[in-house]
Amino acid sequence: MTLDQYRSHAKVYFDPLVSIAIRCRLTPNFFTIAALLASAVAGLFFFFRMELWAIVAVAANALCDAMDGAVAREMKVQSKRGDFLDHAVDRYADIFIITGIFAGGLVPWQIGVFALTGVLMASYLGTQAQAVGVGRYYGGLLGRADRLVMIMAVGIIDLLVPLSFSGISLLGWMLILFGLFGHITAFQRFAYVWAKVE
Repeated sequence: MTLDQYRSHAKVYFDPLVSIAIRCRLTPNFFTIAALLASAVAGLFFFFRMELWAIVAVAANALCDAMDGAVAREMKVQSKRGDFLDHAVDRYADIFIITGIFAGGLVPWQIGVFALTGVLMASYLGTQAQAVGVGRYYGGLLGRADRLVMIMAVGIIDLLVPLSFSGISLLGWMLILFGLFGHITAFQRFAYVWAKVE
């Protein structure tokens, strides 16, 4: 997870937004649900081949996803229930966005399913580490923040300069990387937890 390591450095940029949110009495759960809705909208836009608006919705999802935790920390209202909701919403967001991309025919469905299984298994093993008493573990090659940035960047490039290699678009190759790196990350997390438990 490369970008997640810099979350503390991004705090200075989010502090003004967090202050505004608190003054407006917006709760962490408000941003979590907003992130879910944004991801569903992104999936629908990808499905209907409205890629520019899909990218805007992905950006909204990323912003809301960052804001829910930031607001919770600032308000000192972090809770297990909020954490549970956030992780459930993140997984649905992954499903909505990736499914929208391949269900709309932007990439072959086989590539989309491969990407989805890699993403979900990596995420599952990260939280399963906590369930068996090791503590939450987010090590590995590719985290959620990385994926969101890649979707936005590759989506914009694909709009401006539509390219394909071996008959697969840039979005398709991006999802292949999601699947490949996702399964490698899942294996890394499995190996780490396996070595920690008896």
